[in-house]
Amino acid sequence: MRYILSLAVLSILLLQWTRSIPMASVGGSLAIAVVFVAAALAVGIHEAWMHKRRVAGWIVNIVVSFFGAVLAAQIGGFLVVMLLGSVATVESSVAKSGEPLMSLALAGGMVATVLGAWAALRIVERWR
Repeated sequence: MRYILSLAVLSILLLQWTRSIPMASVGGSLAIAVVFVAAALAVGIHEAWMHKRRVAGWIVNIVVSFFGAVLAAQIGGFLVVMLLGSVATVESSVAKSGEPLMSLALAGGMVATVLGAWAALRIVERWR
């Protein structure tokens, strides 16, 4: 789990540091979303692999981790922007305020996403 989290945070930061995420169009949001979804799917696939689930278990794990990640990304992203928003100026967004602030926002959102996927799988594990 910690390897997936570390790799996910490193990958989103690497994309941002190499300027592979365009900030002027909708492509930036889509690039970020692809990495977030890939991290959520990795959590679901890893849990299914480690617990030797059958086909139905793989499907349930992937769906549950996806929905947990989507919910956590919304909540975590909101909290990260609220915390970092006080640093940004009033007329500027977090994305336009600078690279270090955007890096913190992306890393915080990724941590929330991966932990949300993991927490959703733990909740479903209790019902099995």
